[in-house]
Amino acid sequence: GIGGGFQYGLQVSVINSPAEYIKSFIHETWLKRYGSSPSKEMITLMWSFIVSIYSIGGLLGSSSAGYLAVRFGRKKAMLFANIPALLSAALMGLSRLCGSFEMIIAGRLSSGVCGGLALNIHLMYAGECAPQNLRGLIAITASTFIAAGKFVGLALGLREVLGVEALWPILMAANALPALVQLLTLPFFPDSPRYLLIDKKDKEGCI
Repeated sequence: GIGGGFQYGLQVSVINSPAEYIKSFIHETWLKRYGSSPSKEMITLMWSFIVSIYSIGGLLGSSSAGYLAVRFGRKKAMLFANIPALLSAALMGLSRLCGSFEMIIAGRLSSGVCGGLALNIHLMYAGECAPQNLRGLIAITASTFIAAGKFVGLALGLREVLGVEALWPILMAANALPALVQLLTLPFFPDSPRYLLIDKKDKEGCI
């Protein structure tokens, strides 16, 4: 769940705290780049892009989840979902250093792809690996980790943690940590028995 539902929950909530800092960053960047202050409507438009493009990324990720889960297997597809997560963390974490609010937009799109992929494959992988008597319990890990991700995102956004102007790029790049944790641990997990039997025709591996 750390690289599945957690990533989705984290990215949904983490954007709330640094809103004013990001709008201020857009204003400053625009002023340096074009020599004039952007209108309030333009800042609102750019901020709307940053917030809403996550859903477009989620749609792209969800649309490709089925293909990747069959083509590479559930485990490898979950590992693959960490690539857009790390890319988004790099883009958003370095955006202020590079003076580019467009990097935040691109990073949010990339994190949306990760969320769409990971959430769908999390449910598939966990459900197929779970013993029959634990299937219901394992299935609710998706909603549990979504809630945990939202909580962590809100907690990190507190002023006492990362919710200050100097640290908002680190806050936006926080999704790199669960991605790294999953990259280091998931290779030791088994693959889905259903995938091994139905898609790979590996009866022995399935058993």
